[in-house]
Amino acid sequence: MAAEPDSAPQTPHAGPSYGPMSERHWSRARRDSNREAIDYYRERSKAPGVAEGGAERNFYCMRCDGVIAYTHSGPNCPHCGEALDEHVKRYFNWVEINEPPPSDFLPLLKLASALLGALLAVGALLWWWLA
Repeated sequence: MAAEPDSAPQTPHAGPSYGPMSERHWSRARRDSNREAIDYYRERSKAPGVAEGGAERNFYCMRCDGVIAYTHSGPNCPHCGEALDEHVKRYFNWVEINEPPPSDFLPLLKLASALLGALLAVGALLWWWLA
């Protein structure tokens, strides 16, 4: 006896996603998903230097999204002239920060010296009072 076909309605994602591309194939069933992301990448592909392609470690300008060669040593973006921070590089889907800003230690040093001065003052007052 042959099995009865399932009469329950199927979602567009059900069934195999291989073979001839029917409307149930995952690429067609999800064609309207993530429209904002697709529009963003279409717009980003118009950035300077993108059409020329590039290597794996190329990075992008924070201002114009232009492709900058990893070996670029100039202080500015070759496309828009924006100043480049040598410690920060924006890659395809992440930003890499190589070093913390040099001024992060200064506020901690000021706080530590103020606490040490207060501790010494309290110690001197206690020594004077107890002596």
